[in-house]
Amino acid sequence: MWEGKDELIIIQEDIKRALKKPDPYWAMLIDLRRCTACRSCTAGCVAEQKTPPGIVYRPVYVEEKGVFPKVKIRYTPRPCQQCDEPPCVEACPNKGEGKATWKSKKGQSAGIVMINYEQCIGCGRCLFACPYKARGLDAGGFFTEGTPRLEEYEKAPSWEYSRKWPREKYHLPYGVARKCHFCWHRLKNGLVPMCVSTCICRANFFGDLKDQDSLIYKMMKTNSVKVLAEVRTKGEIKIKEYKGLKGKSPQELAKMIGYPGEKPVFADKSKTKPRVFYILP
Repeated sequence: MWEGKDELIIIQEDIKRALKKPDPYWAMLIDLRRCTACRSCTAGCVAEQKTPPGIVYRPVYVEEKGVFPKVKIRYTPRPCQQCDEPPCVEACPNKGEGKATWKSKKGQSAGIVMINYEQCIGCGRCLFACPYKARGLDAGGFFTEGTPRLEEYEKAPSWEYSRKWPREKYHLPYGVARKCHFCWHRLKNGLVPMCVSTCICRANFFGDLKDQDSLIYKMMKTNSVKVLAEVRTKGEIKIKEYKGLKGKSPQELAKMIGYPGEKPVFADKSKTKPRVFYILP
């Protein structure tokens, strides 16, 4: 609660106010002091985006510190960081507004790193370029595949980027890059991103960071915040080695990526300029 009012109600009011502006500055703040690793954000996201096995827009990392009996556990949700200097876009051979991927800089989607499924060639370069490993390639699978019946709920279409995407084998977004987009299809209609709305601990704050009346602005001003540092795994492939990705399946590529290191690395700032911020315990 914030001054006797549910945070979700305040956030939705903030979003509706921001949508009246020509270029809102969308950002997310995650208060790790509140997160209990219930993963309702992860489950809500999977249900909303109809993501298949191997595609998780918002994983939650668990790290344990200390020695028994003085042990502490920290949980860190990791959506796409919506970087203002996104390495994934730079690595794309078909980048540009309206093409495979780009950083939106105008209109109501300003600040969101977008993907055009119809333009993506599924090369996998962006997966490795992202220092947070927030992208994956859709292998077209189903959770109930191989069981007596393919359940109907897995065939329901998704509405990402305000388009209807039937969940069928070999139908887009099969074979292309996917990631969090701040639930743009919900956001543009004044709705709260699914991960924010399903959080039982109210650990997420979202809105226009330039709006001084918004809850996220007030939380950012009254707390010390960090961002995820851009880090690389040992031996990670370089751009010139991308030719080695040719012909590899989404499943093979998925096995080659993962968040660098054993735990999230936080910093005061990052050269990628993320729009997702964190309050640490």
